[in-house]
Amino acid sequence: MKRLIVIGIVLCSVILLLPALLVMFPSQPQMVTEETQMAPIEAVDLPESELAVHVFRSQTESVEAVPLEEYVVGVVASEMPAEFELEALKAQSLTARTFLLKQLLEPNDIELPEGAMITDTEMHQVYQSEAELKERWGKDYHWKIARIKQAVSETAGQVLTYDGTPITAAFFSTSNGYTENSEDYWKSEIPYLRSVESPWDQQHSPRFIGEKVLSVEEFQERLSVTLPDDGSIGSIVARTEGGRVAKVNINGTEISGRVVREELELNSADFQWKRQGDNIVIETKGWGHGVGMSQYGANGMALNGSTYQEIISHYYQGVEIESVGPYEQQLMARGD
Repeated sequence: MKRLIVIGIVLCSVILLLPALLVMFPSQPQMVTEETQMAPIEAVDLPESELAVHVFRSQTESVEAVPLEEYVVGVVASEMPAEFELEALKAQSLTARTFLLKQLLEPNDIELPEGAMITDTEMHQVYQSEAELKERWGKDYHWKIARIKQAVSETAGQVLTYDGTPITAAFFSTSNGYTENSEDYWKSEIPYLRSVESPWDQQHSPRFIGEKVLSVEEFQERLSVTLPDDGSIGSIVARTEGGRVAKVNINGTEISGRVVREELELNSADFQWKRQGDNIVIETKGWGHGVGMSQYGANGMALNGSTYQEIISHYYQGVEIESVGPYEQQLMARGD
């Protein structure tokens, strides 16, 4: 009996002392680095494709043949942060592959060097080779390229179509809370590029609010206008369905919001302005033209649990995800 009492006393003492011991000698927490957070589950290999993309490399002024999916990796890595959620990177993979396909089947009016299918600049979509990405990313290269390759591999061969035709897979950085109808930025009304809500950008994008200050002289010179003598600037007379400026009137001169954005090099066509002495202060919401998929909106959706299919169907109304196979065969038969 005495032995049992002694054991009980010892056990009680240990239980009472355990919290104090844990405080005095806490366990070492596991160090979580960006690499361990971002690395994919396992390395993946890209599927092979018979189609080679002939990319005009602007820095070397040469044409480089790149396998299709390798090209998509180079675009996604250049156009979207590797830190973004995997489902957002998958959505970007589809836009990159579809943009290329649309360009190959229906080349735009941009004159290309002999033998080239597409450029590596914003004229089309930015592309960087693995060697360039290694130099850009440095020590972060391995986990970043692995994430990009995982996203591309898991959507390999998928493209976006509408009525059986590859779409214009427009995308941009950050919305003002809404995307634009295509005709409010371009001339054509495109049925799948409709204005939709994108509330995630405000919370997740560091580019949501911007400011630009121009002198009155520079403002007038860039827009070829003369400001009123009363110290005002002009009035915003119309906005688009997506909340961006459609038209302004400056001392009797009407100018489209797009022209104002481009001539003043503003982040967005959703702007407000005010005059402060000899300067014009312009505040913008969003970053980019606003048509198609918002990249930060896509990442916000992914953070909330949306799949890449859900992201795509939100930003591109009524589109289908189809195999690139038939289109690839069409291009191969054509000799592209």
